[in-house]
Amino acid sequence: MKRNVLIIDDSESIREIVASGLEVSGYNVIKGINGEDGLKNLHENGNIDLVITDLNMPIMDGITFLKEVRKIERYKFMPVIILTTESQEAKKQEAKNAGATAWIIKPFSKEKLVTVIKKVIR
Repeated sequence: MKRNVLIIDDSESIREIVASGLEVSGYNVIKGINGEDGLKNLHENGNIDLVITDLNMPIMDGITFLKEVRKIERYKFMPVIILTTESQEAKKQEAKNAGATAWIIKPFSKEKLVTVIKKVIR
């Protein structure tokens, strides 16, 4: 059975790069343009196995999205990977405190992303 991955990023090019790498690796991909859209996708699809989200986005950022996701019983322990250009330790700690599972800094390789996904998805 294919796993469902929700990608949330305000950059269309990043969404497409991540999606193409994951689809080739056998994942179903759903895309969101910001945290608010990501929450909508979680509620509409109801069967997301993993989220990859950017940190800095308009309307709802990645940390706020993560805090909202952790309030939903079904997704309380779902892996959430932060994919961002941010490398500040304070931001990493804030994400970890909000419930992030992993942190990947852009630019990234598709191979690294798939390796991290395989480690965190059950």
